[in-house]
Amino acid sequence: MNPQELKSIMSQGLLSFPLTDFDAQGDFNAKGYAERLEWLMPYGASALFVAGGTGEYFSLTADEYPAIIRTAVQTCKGRVPIIAGAGGPTRFAIQCAQEAERQGAHGILLLPHYLTEAGQEGLIAHVEAVCKSVKFGVIVYNRNVCKLTPQSLAILAERCPNLIGFKDGVGDIELMSSIYMKMGDRFSYLGGLPTAEVYAAAYKALGTPVYSSAVFNFIPKTAMDFYHAVARDDMATQHRLLREFFMPYLDIRNRMPGYAVSIVKAGAALVGHSAGPVRAPLVDLKPDEMDALKALIERVGPQ
Repeated sequence: MNPQELKSIMSQGLLSFPLTDFDAQGDFNAKGYAERLEWLMPYGASALFVAGGTGEYFSLTADEYPAIIRTAVQTCKGRVPIIAGAGGPTRFAIQCAQEAERQGAHGILLLPHYLTEAGQEGLIAHVEAVCKSVKFGVIVYNRNVCKLTPQSLAILAERCPNLIGFKDGVGDIELMSSIYMKMGDRFSYLGGLPTAEVYAAAYKALGTPVYSSAVFNFIPKTAMDFYHAVARDDMATQHRLLREFFMPYLDIRNRMPGYAVSIVKAGAALVGHSAGPVRAPLVDLKPDEMDALKALIERVGPQ
């Protein structure tokens, strides 16, 4: 798949980030991971981002990473495109990107470089170095310490033909509008705020109708129902699901930093598809929070 083919796929449909399965000792569980992907694929996500934020990329070792990408590629081959997470220090991000390409992934989501702040010149150098280290498509994740301006993206678009996507995790409507007005269809655009459903209608109005769903990991039918409601401007269905599920879900998620991942693993466990515990520094939900989440899942019905 060449970068432009990936861009086309990224421009439509619902995307999701599968959890990474760990066993009771906290080690990668390849069998459970393959079973998870087999369960999720029929629900119709356009592409799966493996070893991403919800997949706890930030906690993975260099030895685990190839096995995770390989398992996903082999399991989903010919059915769903696989986009791998890659990030951290520039040289490590390059190693991961090149490994993902060797393992047969169709592209990468370039996650933030972590910890240190950087100016636009440094961010451009970082993204450019990763893009030029591979041939497949790259999607940059605008979040935390990696916040690119429209001018920086224009420079990168000129220098890096395989930079084909922009995922927003900031939620600055003015910035997002400025980027879209400047770059137009040069990129495919992806809404990537945690629990993106809450922002989906607003982002669609900006020209960004595609987003990634974390709750697809445990209520995939409901996630697809919500996406279709956004696609057809069905505000009644959107408001019902926001009121009945997503807003009380946020109340639980916002109780602890890092719960954006922990609550998804909790949800998967509650529907019979446990991915094991989260890794430190994240912590799992407490029993009363599990009970509250279970009640919300029961409210939306069978998947």
